Amino acid sequence: MSIELENLQNALISAIRSQVEGQDIAVAFSGGLDSGLVAAIAKEYARSVTLYTSGKDKSYDVVMAQEMSEQLGLPWLHIPLTEENIEPRLREMISITGTSSPLTLSFELPLFFVCRTVREKYVLGGQGSDELFAGYSKYVGMSEEELDRARKADLGKLISSTIPHETKIADHYGKKILYPYLDSLVTMQVNAMNLKDLMPADTDHRKMLLREIARNLGYPFIAEKKKKAAQYGSGTMDLVRKVASDKGMTYSELVDSIYRDIFE
Repeated sequence: MSIELENLQNALISAIRSQVEGQDIAVAFSGGLDSGLVAAIAKEYARSVTLYTSGKDKSYDVVMAQEMSEQLGLPWLHIPLTEENIEPRLREMISITGTSSPLTLSFELPLFFVCRTVREKYVLGGQGSDELFAGYSKYVGMSEEELDRARKADLGKLISSTIPHETKIADHYGKKILYPYLDSLVTMQVNAMNLKDLMPADTDHRKMLLREIARNLGYPFIAEKKKKAAQYGSGTMDLVRKVASDKGMTYSELVDSIYRDIFE
């Protein structure tokens, strides 16, 4: 292991330890690399760790999360997303956050279900990993300059749009969302690395630094996980499109109608 990777690993462990030590922790858990790694580290320091996966029955995330929870030896709870509950929850989230972006709403619905369900105050997540460690498929094939610009732009959106949206949800339900990948020590270590070390060779080789850390910590099954976008892995997008279609609308039209009904 290089000294740079060792420093990054130590920074991530330190960030998670400082956030979870002695606390009862809920993990917004997709069964993937990002949430799997933080859950594995958190269980060493938290008083308790419970994994929560919000998704459609038998969706990719639900199947993968149940499998990984058994491998990690951690309690797991499935929070079902159904045709019956998804529109009322979508309406609640729009009312709480004022968010009108259909894309933001779709990928934030699983976390919303987690925040309104869990008993724990602290919710640990994997947000920021894709932006920091070049996890998005669009990053594949970019030049160093293009990747640098794209990552900075996406981090800017995360900080200016996504996190304020999530903070409103957390505050509403008396929760606090923890963002270890955005810890200053972690971001400092990533920014000190050569950008070439972050560049994905192809879609199957994204976030290789995190995969190396997972292997080094003894979790090869975490390192091998494939990525799937939250709104698709959870089955959220299929559900909201079906609900909208049953009303003779597109998903965007459904969001717009709910937003106007609440705020106009």
